[in-house]
Amino acid sequence: MPQERRREEDGSAPFPDRGWVLAETGLSAASDPDMDRFARLVSSLLDAPIALVSLVTEDRQVFPGMIGLSEPWATLRATPLSHSLCQHVAADDQPLVLPDTRLDHRTCTNPAIDDLGVVAYAGMPLSDGNGRVLGTLCAIDTKARVWSRQQLRDLGDLAAACSADLRLRMASRSAQRARHSAEDAREAAGKAQALAIHSQILAERSAKREQALSEQARVALSRSELLLRAAEDLAGAASLIDVRRRVRDLVSGDLKPSYVGISLVEGQVLRRVGDPEVSYFVEDSHGVYTVQDGWPSARAAHERRMVLVPDRAALIEEYSAEAVVGFDSLGLATAVCVPLLGSRQVVGVMMLGWEMPYEIDTQERAVLTTIAGYAAQAVERALFVEERITVAHQLQEAMLTELPAHSGLELASLYRPAADNDMVGGDWYDAYHLPNTANGAEAPLAITVGDITGHDIHAATLMGQLRSMLRQADLDHPGQGPARAVEALEYACSALAVEASGSLVHAHLLPGPQGWSLNWTNAGHPPPLLAPHQGPVIRLELHDRLFFPGLESGTRTTHEHLLAPGSLLLLYTDGLVERRGHDIDTAIDHVAALLDALDHDSLPVLLKRLVERVAADRTDDDIVILAVRVPTTPPEQ
Repeated sequence: MPQERRREEDGSAPFPDRGWVLAETGLSAASDPDMDRFARLVSSLLDAPIALVSLVTEDRQVFPGMIGLSEPWATLRATPLSHSLCQHVAADDQPLVLPDTRLDHRTCTNPAIDDLGVVAYAGMPLSDGNGRVLGTLCAIDTKARVWSRQQLRDLGDLAAACSADLRLRMASRSAQRARHSAEDAREAAGKAQALAIHSQILAERSAKREQALSEQARVALSRSELLLRAAEDLAGAASLIDVRRRVRDLVSGDLKPSYVGISLVEGQVLRRVGDPEVSYFVEDSHGVYTVQDGWPSARAAHERRMVLVPDRAALIEEYSAEAVVGFDSLGLATAVCVPLLGSRQVVGVMMLGWEMPYEIDTQERAVLTTIAGYAAQAVERALFVEERITVAHQLQEAMLTELPAHSGLELASLYRPAADNDMVGGDWYDAYHLPNTANGAEAPLAITVGDITGHDIHAATLMGQLRSMLRQADLDHPGQGPARAVEALEYACSALAVEASGSLVHAHLLPGPQGWSLNWTNAGHPPPLLAPHQGPVIRLELHDRLFFPGLESGTRTTHEHLLAPGSLLLLYTDGLVERRGHDIDTAIDHVAALLDALDHDSLPVLLKRLVERVAADRTDDDIVILAVRVPTTPPEQ
């Protein structure tokens, strides 16, 4: 049983001796640049709106690293233990991973759920290396979600790096106390004339030890910072060329190689990733070679180990003439090739070369191996994204609905996918004719805009299922309104275990003598905007709960509004108006003002200009817009 847990069960304070240990880190309820960087990394890698470096004392938790908390917590950077989920991690010395804190008996009554918005939680312990858990590195979402294995591995790696930083801080403060003690000793020795010479010798020896310790601490800190930058920079690499550029920029400052190259392993073949800024002879003339060819990088890939070429003589003795020519063209005296070990196989080789003889010590080998691990993950992600982008484009084209021709209405749509991830997600629009139960001249029309939770092909697949199921629900319940169709969709998802959630607006447009009757239901989606022929733009604010089958029961509501001739209805997803750190209501008001000011003659042009004015620089979320206009004059029959 962990030490903290034993004390808690004995009835004493849960963490009585942690205050002294935390003081050794020098951290408190104040922002620390390195700890904030860890929080930003967690938020970026796990796509979490809130991330914390939380240190637990006997009566509260403090956040030296934080991103995403609302006020007053963002200013306080601390909460009492009553609001702490991290105390469970600290007490058990085990990760705590909860898709929904409201459903777990340990956390369901924690006030952090309401006060801080903690719904989904994933926390990893931060330790001091002596069995004490100082706190957690945690990711938090304000809605229920399932954390993937890769996300938890990434969180664990970052927690290990954060723990190393905390231990380094504690060691540095210990060394500082040692230096103060040495200074006191020298002062006392100066007062004792009889021991002056002996004191001088002791002081000189102490100074040498301090200098050696200081240099070791400087090198350790520099390498720790390098690895932290590697984790942060390579996590954001978007392509293979970007991976090479970031690796080159990372190692150039600390290790100072004159050449940095990356080769990809494709079966028995290696292919060099060209530098986008500099042309190298060896990359142009020997861009592709095999694992059996006499290159050090080929040996590193084949034998799955680091290969060192200490000098030109070793190169001539052990490798091919082509390798010698290639090295000479780069002007290298020493080189090292490190395999990029992916999750299943060697995905490539990283090569560093120096123009002057260079000795690589044990610590530098460890640093290179760690950087190669991050680079391997980045290469795998880049290859994965390249492959999936092609699939995503094909899936995107298949998912986009061709708007139906309608003699009594004008329709236009816009879909702009996010520039990140798989280039496709769970945002969608749909429009289709309904059975004409009233036998009128104009056919009723169903329109939908929705957003399924997630930004990947899985979300797009769920979206395709729900779109088809909602069409079927409309056909199975003719004349019963959009709310009944959405209820039927939720029931079908629960019965068939289709794990889909999100928001949507589903509407039926019915022709009438004064125009078109808009009957709609809103499942937690941003409000549609209605621009009448004359007068201000109207928000259709009425809405029900989010679309989340099985979470909550109850009927949904159908609302009605007249669309007179000349009216323009705009449905959209949150990618148009939501941006972290900005008020969504202000953004919706901005869209309404533009809708009132822009020319409505061409609906496609109108939608394009809306996106350019509101979200031209936003690429992290899909944007879907669907516009429906009632002509001012009826079409010719």
